[in-house]
Amino acid sequence: MLAGKLYTLEQTLQEAADSATYRIVLNAQHPVFEGHFPGRPVVPGVTMMQTVQELLEGKLQQKVVLKKASQMKFLNMIDPNANPHIDVTIQHKEQEGDIKVTASLKFEELTFMKFQGTFVAAS
Repeated sequence: MLAGKLYTLEQTLQEAADSATYRIVLNAQHPVFEGHFPGRPVVPGVTMMQTVQELLEGKLQQKVVLKKASQMKFLNMIDPNANPHIDVTIQHKEQEGDIKVTASLKFEELTFMKFQGTFVAAS
């Protein structure tokens, strides 16, 4: 939904069986920034979560839906002009049909979002 439009996957920085770190590049010209917010673009929290979901789906090679967000912290705003590169780290563990996920969006020492929650395979 957002891949190739709001962001582009630039490279996979690290990948293991249960984790991965991806570098994405934000498209500061995307229409979402016209309304969020004019003159001071900020990546909406919902698009950060959608990005985590899309990258998780790519890693697992299956569609998933969010079942529960145990923790979702937005620590710093992402201005796509000032911070166009974002590193997305996702760790996951399958447990009794659930996919337990810990994720973060950051670049260098600046953390934008932290997430812990549960996804399930889409039916």
